Amino acid sequence: MKNEFLQVGVITSPHGLAGEVKVFPSTDDPARFKKLKKVLLGEEKKVLEISQVRFFKNMVILRFKDHPKIESVMGYRGKALFVSREEALPLEENQYYIPDLVGMEVVGEEGGFLGTLTEVLQTGANDVYVVKKEDGKEILIPAIRSCILQVSTEENRMVVHLLEGL
Repeated sequence: MKNEFLQVGVITSPHGLAGEVKVFPSTDDPARFKKLKKVLLGEEKKVLEISQVRFFKNMVILRFKDHPKIESVMGYRGKALFVSREEALPLEENQYYIPDLVGMEVVGEEGGFLGTLTEVLQTGANDVYVVKKEDGKEILIPAIRSCILQVSTEENRMVVHLLEGL
C-alpha cells in the first residue's frame, strides 16, 4: 500500500525569536516550499499553515501562521514535515517516491529473488538501493538505467541487472 503522506523535511531548531523554524529539506527540490500553503507536522499530522518561506545555506526557514513567537514552535524540534500525496511534486518518467520503493521485492533479470529494498541512499551522483538478502547480507545497487530494468509500484517489484562483483 502506498503511503498517503510524503516527508518533505525535518525541523532542526527554532530560528530567531519570531516563531520561525529551520527545516532540513528531504525533497529533491527545496524550492518546492515556496509553492506550499501548508504542511503536516509529525506523526499526528498537525496542519500548519505557512506564512513565509526563505532559504539560508542548505536550510529552509519557515514561519507558520498563528505562531508569532519562539515559544510556540519550541516543541517542533526534530519533527518531520509531510505533504499529502496529492500535494507532492509530480514525477517524471522513471522517477519514484522513496516510500514507494522501500519494501519492494527485488529480482534479478533471470527472475531469481534477490531480496527486499530496505533503504535508498542519496549520494548526489545517483541514488543507491540497499537490498537485504534472505541471509541478512546487503547488496548495493546503483539506481542507473543499466542496472534498474523495471519498476512496478503496482506489483511492488523491481527487476535489476547486477554489475560484476555484486
